[in-house]
Amino acid sequence: MPISDHLSNAPGDLTLQARRWVVGGRVQGVGFRPFVYRCARRYQLSGWVRNYAGRVEIEAQGEATALADFEHALIEDAPPLAQPKIVLRVAVAVDPANREVFCIRPSADGDSTHAHVPPDYFTCAQCLEELHHPSDRRYRYPFINCTQCGPRYTLILRLPYDRPNTSLAGFPLCPACRQEYTDPLDRRFHAEPLACPVCGPQLQFYADDTGIIDDTPTALTQCVQALQRGFIVAVKGVGGYHLMCDAANERTIERLRLTKPRPHKPLAVMFPLRGTDGLDAVRDAVLLDPVQANLLLDPLRPIVLAAARTDPLRPKVLASAIAPDLADIGVMLPYSPLHHLLLNDFGGALVATSANRSGEPVLTDNSEVEQHLSHVADAYLHHNRPILRPADDPVYRIIDHRPRPLRLGRGSAPLELTLPFVLPQPLLAVGGHMKNTVALAWEKRCVISPHIGDLESPRSQEVFQQVIADLQSLYGVQAERVVCDAHPGYFSTRWAERSGLPLRKVFHHMAHASALAGEFPEVGHWLVFTWDGVGYGQDGNLWGGEALSGRPGHWRRVGSLRPFRLPGGHKASREPWRSALALCWEAGMPWPDGPPDTQLLYAAWKRRMNSPSTTSVGRLFDAAAALIGLTHTASYEGQGPMQLEAIANAGATAVTLPLHRNAQQCWESDWSPLLAPLLDTGRSASARAGMLHHSLAQALCQQAVAIRAETGVEQVGLSGGVFQNRRLTERACALLRAEGFTVYLGQAIACNDAGICYGQIIESGAHG
Repeated sequence: MPISDHLSNAPGDLTLQARRWVVGGRVQGVGFRPFVYRCARRYQLSGWVRNYAGRVEIEAQGEATALADFEHALIEDAPPLAQPKIVLRVAVAVDPANREVFCIRPSADGDSTHAHVPPDYFTCAQCLEELHHPSDRRYRYPFINCTQCGPRYTLILRLPYDRPNTSLAGFPLCPACRQEYTDPLDRRFHAEPLACPVCGPQLQFYADDTGIIDDTPTALTQCVQALQRGFIVAVKGVGGYHLMCDAANERTIERLRLTKPRPHKPLAVMFPLRGTDGLDAVRDAVLLDPVQANLLLDPLRPIVLAAARTDPLRPKVLASAIAPDLADIGVMLPYSPLHHLLLNDFGGALVATSANRSGEPVLTDNSEVEQHLSHVADAYLHHNRPILRPADDPVYRIIDHRPRPLRLGRGSAPLELTLPFVLPQPLLAVGGHMKNTVALAWEKRCVISPHIGDLESPRSQEVFQQVIADLQSLYGVQAERVVCDAHPGYFSTRWAERSGLPLRKVFHHMAHASALAGEFPEVGHWLVFTWDGVGYGQDGNLWGGEALSGRPGHWRRVGSLRPFRLPGGHKASREPWRSALALCWEAGMPWPDGPPDTQLLYAAWKRRMNSPSTTSVGRLFDAAAALIGLTHTASYEGQGPMQLEAIANAGATAVTLPLHRNAQQCWESDWSPLLAPLLDTGRSASARAGMLHHSLAQALCQQAVAIRAETGVEQVGLSGGVFQNRRLTERACALLRAEGFTVYLGQAIACNDAGICYGQIIESGAHG
């Protein structure tokens, strides 16, 4: 809706003027109405403000200068969490009978397609101060919040964002909270999750030796004592449960790994605030650069990957089993009042890993967590505030000097982006099969869900469908078309086919390329390297090492890797030895330390039985991890590649990979010269791992130079899960820039399969 600048004096009063504004953007759930009220009083204006259809509508009258100053303040002085923009400004008639009062009117229902659903926010400084102040009535209350902090997305049932439309509807306000809630000058005015120890949610602790404890202070004390005794406690938070335990207790962590089971995958660690900037406890465990430090303190409060300290002279603060065989640790700060109380009372770092079954969404229900994780948890810290939908913790890594999302979640999603085009109909993108997220787009808006997970299990599939329904309900937008991955076996593809909506299928790597292009619409001609595990390609094979030239809707495959066939197909993703055998068999090279008794597998491979062809760089990394001897069987996706990156020697020498045109007229890099040095046991594992990284980065750059000579392209993008590897990505960026290329990496969208849904939207929109 265009802004009207018709602001001449309205008839009826020559000394006063009156104007009406409609303010869009993020203006609900962030204390915007009380802010408007205070601004109006400051400038001595009369009128009103209300929530309407996902926006805020304001009418005010006063002197012209005061109205202009008021409008300026609406944007420049807005609350920290607000992101307002004026979408309509008109002059209206002055009301002579209303010259004294500015009021906040009740919310009005209407079209919610302009709504902005806020994510869940971390505990603000004012609430944190009250939490720790003995004279405050919310002293040590685990659910303290205000208009500038607290849960949002996980408790909003429907819009408009009013208390009856949240999971707090069942908690009537006590007189003291009611006074705050109805006072426009109070910072808790219409703080919808408002609560106190008298009227709000309460904790419940349960363990076999204590029974059920319903008293909140006692439950908190018992939980801390259980953690100090080496217990594993399932703790209900903002978007779901964490499994928490002492991060320095080797035996407890080994027991957690055995029972979950999670034998090798790294565990996130939460640290108490300590020191001037709150990061002293974190710095005892990891090395932080300024970018990582700022990211940890960001309102997102994400998990940040940082290098573990290895100084033998420093006291060891974390168990070695936190991130076995890896150089980085996922660290985070407490973001809810309950976390602050637990960490402060415990006095040290706690493991805070998602309470779920592997690959599934985090658990949110009290009874379900006891049912599904009774073999893991020794005790439970529940609360009775319902979580309406799961939101796992977001994960970020600093790559090429900037934060890059690896997973969207609590605090960062729903993520809203502006599309580089206008959609003719609302569009739903259902993403891929692994690391699934979904996206809803209409007009020029796109909303991306938090992380859902791998769509293998019934619960993941249920949450997938719930999130699709929730997004459409919250935003008042009903999808009229759907877009999915071209892979016929994905659950998301089968769901899209059954939806009954007009359907478009987008090939996996085109979606990776378009996700990046959608973030940088100013680039007209791209060369995007889409390196990942595997994705269904246009020729029916499993791609994973492609270079695509063009733009969304018009991609052309111009680069690839020498293909090889995977014995056992999908099994290779968790059994790197299969990829290693495939490379050796393809190149006719023996693997002296390979698994025995592979004659039947080799015979099937020779006959092309269950041995699909792939160009995957991810599987190439898997193979290298097996050939070097790091891992033959992976307990989590990417284990071998992550171990390779952790040990890679930065000073290793690259091996030049032959580059030639293949039968499809793509530039193809031949990986076979890597095999001999990878199998050379006379070289250290770190030297061989470093050689692999540098060789692949060099091969990527060689392809880019060859393709530029034909197309003139200067803009290179890196997209796909392989580029979560910081060492490879930064080396490739350096080589490309040295050759004069401009290099792009995703900033808002994850480069892995979590970004597929956004790429599907961009690719589909480009086709019209």
